[in-house]
Amino acid sequence: MYFFDKRLLNFLVIILLTIMTIWWTFFIFHKEFDFYLVMVIIFIRMIASFLIYNDYSLSWSKASPKTFLLKSVVYVSAFFTYVPIFYTYIEISFLVSELFLYMFSINSMVYLYYYFVNKSRVEKTKSVVIYGAGKAGLKLISEFSDSPYKVEFFIDDNQVVQNRSIDSIEVLSVDKLKSNSKDKKFDLLVIAMPSTNKSKIKEIYNELSLYFSEIKILPTVDELYEGEEFTAQLKEVSVEDLLARYPQDLDKSKIASFIKGKTVLVTGAGGSIGSEICRQCEKYEANKLILLDNSEFNLYAVHEEIQMIETIPIMQNVVNKDFLDDTFANYKPDIVIHAAAYKHVPLVESNIYEGILNNVIGTKNVIDTAIKYNVEKFIMISTDKAVRPTSVMGTTKRICELYSQNSNGKGTDIVAVRFGNVLGSSGSVIPKFKTQIQNNQNITVTHPDITRYFMLVSEACELVLQAGAIGTGGEIFILDMGEPVKIVDLAEKMIELSGKENIEIEFSGLRPGEKLYEELLIDDSDAKTDYESITVAAPTPYDIDKLNLDIEALLKSENKIKYLKKIVPEFNHQKNLK
Repeated sequence: MYFFDKRLLNFLVIILLTIMTIWWTFFIFHKEFDFYLVMVIIFIRMIASFLIYNDYSLSWSKASPKTFLLKSVVYVSAFFTYVPIFYTYIEISFLVSELFLYMFSINSMVYLYYYFVNKSRVEKTKSVVIYGAGKAGLKLISEFSDSPYKVEFFIDDNQVVQNRSIDSIEVLSVDKLKSNSKDKKFDLLVIAMPSTNKSKIKEIYNELSLYFSEIKILPTVDELYEGEEFTAQLKEVSVEDLLARYPQDLDKSKIASFIKGKTVLVTGAGGSIGSEICRQCEKYEANKLILLDNSEFNLYAVHEEIQMIETIPIMQNVVNKDFLDDTFANYKPDIVIHAAAYKHVPLVESNIYEGILNNVIGTKNVIDTAIKYNVEKFIMISTDKAVRPTSVMGTTKRICELYSQNSNGKGTDIVAVRFGNVLGSSGSVIPKFKTQIQNNQNITVTHPDITRYFMLVSEACELVLQAGAIGTGGEIFILDMGEPVKIVDLAEKMIELSGKENIEIEFSGLRPGEKLYEELLIDDSDAKTDYESITVAAPTPYDIDKLNLDIEALLKSENKIKYLKKIVPEFNHQKNLK
């Protein structure tokens, strides 16, 4: 019944509007009204509406520019059908004039209907500016129509569209927007550029944050949910958006050729780095993923998340070499990515033996087992804290680097990848600051001058895989982390983003083993690769047999700090500096 009513209404409009436009054209051309001509044109237009693009069923309340184009195509097609019938009967100019009058009338009716049906009945009390006059920005105009927000301006970097208007909304440059904002602060800026580089978002935020009470962004193209309104998917600008580097030399084809079709074993698979490595292996179509972790909850979570490829959860500790041996024998991985480690500096300072056992012995066990079972490639996740270490954790990771570098050449290509902090990882400063802000607590920073390198976990893990792909064995790869960030500046930015004015920063003093500045490079002998984001550290020879004996002696030593310094002479232990 609904289908019939809708069709009938459409055809009634065609009948009445055709009669009116033909009558007016006859009047203008001073001719007598011709009932036969009217009936033929009405009939052909109704047939065209029924057969072409389902015009009869188009919803006027959901009209778009495409709707008007389709209607024009329908009635122009009808025109070329009835012109041969009447071209000897009446002037072509008459038929063309009537056609344009008809198309103008029908499209005007559609637009007026659309406008009045969708006209907002909500009082416009807030102002919004949309950065990006592309498809996403145009879609946001219609979505904001039934909200308290009035779209004041567009901003666009394209000079071709600047100083023009879209639906009567002016398109401005950034400079002109600033000049318009001297006496006014807008409520909301929406960055509607889902395909843009995120470094552009940081640039926009830094340039325009003073002119808006709030800034929101659309997710990336990959993150947008199809069919859901864009306004519902807008998100706050996060500190991760402002700190992320987004390397330009990411070689996805190299990563894909490295991972696709392989069996990959990931230790520490449920951790921040390990779980993202697993996601990337799924993205790049690994054949099988062996998830190894000693945390039941973390293992369960990552196993539930990875659904597109075969996954095998193994609840195991890397310290147990016999269990590792069984796992490698059963599943025969092609690639091993070793992310299992204790990484929290103060906790390892309080648990030195456990830190050495898990980090050093665990890594040694995984490398030895990988060599035994002829794994093609072994990738160890290292840290900037291994460079001139001041903590037990950093020193254990430096020993792991030495072991990986000097165990190479036995059939398995062994590489290590060194980078700094990943944004939002468990135990890192950003989640801690977020919790303090949510609880209306002051933010605690250890020292006003402390700095750290930061990188998004996703980009870090993709670069890890890229480094693994180009590694031939024995390298320690260093990821370019960009410029270091002062933690106090980070804290101030997070307070600013939260909009809370009652939160202050307190300094608590450096913790045991903590540095003011982290380093990634040791000396000028580090070598470049084909990618600017990846450098190779200078090799450090260490006889592997002697290193094995030193590690055994380290476990038995009563003064483990002293023996760590023997293996890593540059270790300068920083105790509690409060």
